[in-house]
Amino acid sequence: MTYCVALRLKEGLVMLADTRTNAGVDNISTFRKLTVIEHPGERVISIMTAGNLAVSQAAVNIALEQGIAPRPGEEPMTLHTVPSMVRAAQLMGQAVREVYRTDGPSLEAQAGDFSVSILLAGQVGQGEMRLFQVYSAGNYIEATEDTPFLQIGEHKYGKPIIDRALHYDTPLDDGLKLALISMDSTMRSNLSVGMPIDLMVYRRDALKVAMTRRISEDDEYFRGLRQSWSDALTKAYRAIPEPGWEF
Repeated sequence: MTYCVALRLKEGLVMLADTRTNAGVDNISTFRKLTVIEHPGERVISIMTAGNLAVSQAAVNIALEQGIAPRPGEEPMTLHTVPSMVRAAQLMGQAVREVYRTDGPSLEAQAGDFSVSILLAGQVGQGEMRLFQVYSAGNYIEATEDTPFLQIGEHKYGKPIIDRALHYDTPLDDGLKLALISMDSTMRSNLSVGMPIDLMVYRRDALKVAMTRRISEDDEYFRGLRQSWSDALTKAYRAIPEPGWEF
C-alpha cells in the first residue's frame, strides 16, 4: 500500500509520498514514488504513483522516455516536450492504456491486478499550474479551487485534517504542515504506509522547484511535528466540556 497527497494552492504545489510497498508482512520494500521533471524557466512536472508497481513504473517510463505520437507519423511526445499540463495528463492516460494493451491480458490471465493511480501536477511555460489524477482506465480528473487537493492510495486516515483545515488560500507553509500531518495520521493507522517520505514544493509561476526533500525517521522537524500534533489533539479533546449525561 502507499499514500500520496498533492495540494494545489494559490501560492503553489505540495507533493508528498511515502516509499513503502508490500506484498505481505514478510515482503516489504522501499521504492521512490515521486518523480520530478524540471527544466528551469520552462517547466516543472511532478508525478506520484500508487497501485501495481510494475504497471506504474511502465506507464511512467513511457511518459518520460518512450513517448507517444499525437498522430501517426508525428514525433512522439514525452513529459519533457508536451506543450501544456492538459496534454501531460492526456499523455499519462495514454501511457496507462498502452501498458494495459501490452500487459493487461497477461496480468488478468494470471489473476493479476491492473491497478494504477497517478497524481500529475506542475506548470508548463506561461500556462496554468494544474493538478490531475489519472485512473487505471486512462481518464482523469482535475483539482479545483473548491477541492484543492487529491489523494491516492491509503487516503482515508489522512483525509479528515485536510477536509477540515485546507483551503485554496491556505499559505504554502501551512499547506506543507497539513500534508505532513496527513501523512503522519496515515502512518500511525496503517503499517503498510511508511518512512521515508518524499516531498516536492513548487511556487506558482517560478518554473523551478522550490524544494525537494527525503524525510527519514530521524528528521528533526518531522519528529517534532508528530509530537506537537499528538499533544495538541490530546489537549483539544480534554478541553471539550463533558456531556453531562447520566450513565
